[in-house]
Amino acid sequence: MEIEVKNIEKSFDQVTAYWSPALLAQLNGQDVRIAKLKGEFPWHQHDEEDELFLVISGHLEIDLKEKTLQLQAGEMVVIPKGTQHRPRAQEEVHVLLFEPSSTLNTGNTENEFTKKELKDLR
Repeated sequence: MEIEVKNIEKSFDQVTAYWSPALLAQLNGQDVRIAKLKGEFPWHQHDEEDELFLVISGHLEIDLKEKTLQLQAGEMVVIPKGTQHRPRAQEEVHVLLFEPSSTLNTGNTENEFTKKELKDLR
């Protein structure tokens, strides 16, 4: 196995669609994914997995049932398993996601946003 340095910002050039996570790396049963977000994602939850959002660029809002989180570049949040949430972005946002490899991007629902096959950037 070749050990390789990844440039996160340049990797976003290979992501061509919003809400379509791409696999950047894997470690210990976890995926490091990147995605471009714009618009509104459906409400969902991950029953068995926590999900980390790290904003690389832009401004991300994550609606929870009781409040809305505001994340700027350089900020992150962990959404605990079982938490209903809805990411939104008025302008394009670049995020890094860290979650178990088994995590379906739409969690407990399947719809037009569901991505069972991720673009592999490894």
